[in-house]
Amino acid sequence: MDYRKVAERVAQAVKKDNIVAAAHCATRLRLVVKDVKNIDQAALDNDPDLKGTFNANGQYQIIVGPGDVNGVYDEFVKLTGVKQASTDDLKKIAVASGKKNPLMDLVKVLSDIFVPLIPALVAGGLLMALNNILTQPNMFGPKSLVGMYPSITGLSEMVNLMASAPFAFLPILIGITATRRFGGNEILGAAAGMMLVMPSLVNGYNVAEAVATGKMPTWDLFGLSVAQAGYQGQVLPVIGVAFILATLEKFFHKHLKGAIDFTFTPMLALIITGFITFIVLGPVLRTVSNGITDGLTWLVTTFGFIGYGVFGSFYSAIVITGLHQSFPAIETQLLANVAKTGGDFIFPIATVANVAQGAATFAIYFLSKGNEKVRALSSSAGASAMLGITEPAMFGVNLKYKFPFFIALGSSGIAALVMGLFQVMSSSLGPAGLIGFIAIPANKWVGFFLAVAVAFIVSFVVTLTYGKSHMPNQNNGASQTTTDVSADASTVDGFEISAPVSGQLVDLATVNDPVFAGGMMGKGAAIEPADGTIVAPADGTITVAYATKHAYGLTTADGVEILIHIGIDTVNLDGKGFESFVKQGQTVSKGDKLGTFDAAIIKDAGYPVTTMVLVTNTNNFEQVIVDAPYGNQVITTDDILTIVPKAQ
Repeated sequence: MDYRKVAERVAQAVKKDNIVAAAHCATRLRLVVKDVKNIDQAALDNDPDLKGTFNANGQYQIIVGPGDVNGVYDEFVKLTGVKQASTDDLKKIAVASGKKNPLMDLVKVLSDIFVPLIPALVAGGLLMALNNILTQPNMFGPKSLVGMYPSITGLSEMVNLMASAPFAFLPILIGITATRRFGGNEILGAAAGMMLVMPSLVNGYNVAEAVATGKMPTWDLFGLSVAQAGYQGQVLPVIGVAFILATLEKFFHKHLKGAIDFTFTPMLALIITGFITFIVLGPVLRTVSNGITDGLTWLVTTFGFIGYGVFGSFYSAIVITGLHQSFPAIETQLLANVAKTGGDFIFPIATVANVAQGAATFAIYFLSKGNEKVRALSSSAGASAMLGITEPAMFGVNLKYKFPFFIALGSSGIAALVMGLFQVMSSSLGPAGLIGFIAIPANKWVGFFLAVAVAFIVSFVVTLTYGKSHMPNQNNGASQTTTDVSADASTVDGFEISAPVSGQLVDLATVNDPVFAGGMMGKGAAIEPADGTIVAPADGTITVAYATKHAYGLTTADGVEILIHIGIDTVNLDGKGFESFVKQGQTVSKGDKLGTFDAAIIKDAGYPVTTMVLVTNTNNFEQVIVDAPYGNQVITTDDILTIVPKAQ
């Protein structure tokens, strides 16, 4: 790569007088610009040396690749004279330039709180769906399965108990993640959550009835009458409690020292938080939380299928902004009050929106004859969208060509109207894709499947028809071929890459970063680390070893270029929580320690520790195959990728 020429093309496309500041991380140029609309997007999209672009949180990111990004950045700075900044400085500049709004900050907070809870909520939701299958009449006959086979009553009761647990004790789970997000001790957060669901309190689901009938017990607290109300099924009050608890804890840590701090800070933080919660914060936020739920229920009740259609038309656009990360808080509230709300209407709408985006992506596959790279991406991204993960489809394919994305928006709006006509609501959380029917009551399956079919057929047919006359020419002579990752490498020979860190193997398409999830940096896998030690996944030479210590590049003797990226956006930590033991140019052997990281520090700062393992020169090989099933636990001696060379 000619760094000077690439920098010149980028500078010409972005325009010198449009740039406010610049920085770079392990893979990307990160710019704050005055107006994104002034950028020549087509020039960047068609640049053979760039892997893509992405705009988020006030930063315009240009994906260059590990190793090369340094050289391009240096030349870019020389050409433009732009203000250089660290990635942390760039965030502040983005805020000062008005490129980041408070709403997105709020969404990020909600995302950080609820994303770690999704496994528990989805597990509980699916178990709830299983219990619905066991207890729902008219599904397999006039009676439920339990009614027909009383011997499985115990099984049904146990499944129901396990399904209810995450929701009944939701305040404890939120107390942990929210307190951690706000910088407090998560164990204290759990204790605060337990305080809100003590059995001696009136159960949160019965509070309204107790108040209405005048049977709410109270404490006499210095002349104040304080309701003994629990907070089962509540979200906002617990988040408020976590914020106050963490704030108080940090205050006392700052002003108390030594043994006094260790002994009294937890007690003082918890007791003050408790009084504030039961006297003021809890009742106020319960009212606000119930008001949001009642408002959404009113919207659907009042406007019916029209409300469904409008929401469906905008759902995928909301996903682009990241606002959808706040939906679990709302959905949890809807499900917690299912007797009043009837269920969760967001889930079925999200399902048709995801299916519509996937169908449009499949249409691009058929429109991309002659471009194997696009066909490979669109096929895998489309399949992922059908299972509820749409970021690869939207960011990697549909938004690139624009018309598939907007056709999918319209298609999901039409399909959501169908959902509304049949009044489809989910009774639990689940995967918002083709298999989402398991979260839908059986008597609503007809409406659900009809809406899903409408979403797929309309989106696919319209995209395919429109694309035949508007799709850019795909027969560009590209000879590079990439193949989707697979779960079976037993019958092929190739170069083995082991896990750089022990943990759970994760599908790259599911990580919370469109650049990695969309395959812009290459194929590979991700790992949710079980410890904080990073080792060399193969013999080779260190080509990337940044001062921020959050990423390493390694090139093997076989020419495989590997990127290990610890966490998402962890470059913003500027090395805090990381330690490195290697330098650029150093030769390492498989298993050599490259560095360490402190997961607690990274998580407390609000960043995931998900570690990506990517083959950045994927196009130089026939296949990149994942050797183990996703969800498996791997250790650093396990091979996780097989790189298959092209036939000579």
